[in-house]
Amino acid sequence: MNSAPREPKQRLFFALWPEAADREALVAATASAVRRCGGQPVAASNLHVTLAFLGSVAQTRVPQLRDIAATCAADLVALAPVPLRFAQLEHWPRQQILCAVTADEPATPALLANGLKDAAAAGGFAPDLKPFRTHVTVARKVLRFQALSFTPIKWCFERFALIDSRTERRGPVYRVVEFFPLVKGAKARE
Repeated sequence: MNSAPREPKQRLFFALWPEAADREALVAATASAVRRCGGQPVAASNLHVTLAFLGSVAQTRVPQLRDIAATCAADLVALAPVPLRFAQLEHWPRQQILCAVTADEPATPALLANGLKDAAAAGGFAPDLKPFRTHVTVARKVLRFQALSFTPIKWCFERFALIDSRTERRGPVYRVVEFFPLVKGAKARE
């Protein structure tokens, strides 16, 4: 039996990718609630807002995703950063996660998420098509929840990213593949 070699793949998603100081501020603000819920805290280095989960993608198709991202970014380019204010915690029992959510749903992240999903699907990818909701998962394997308030945290974004996700023994490891500007004059690559 002669089988062709399998094409290398990457597990990818688009995300709003915060600065380290912003991540640490959210960890500090939600620490008490995370401890009380009994779940596993998400590492500060992994905190982000998922825009579109793409799943396993052939490495040869990554340039096509870069083109999709650049087009969506150009369609939404603004003069100021995109602000998000995380002011509430929610327990999503089915997913067993604790999330920081925005008090109001800003338009830009939803427009970007929907544009990325639609363009990826039209390009032959298989993005997760669940409705978008701006959130950051702060704990996993959460079985109980006690509503606690926390000092709201504001994140601002001048760009979004294509992220590579690997599962290792110690948990998920994320790596930025490329950034795409959302604000006129912002740096695309790092």
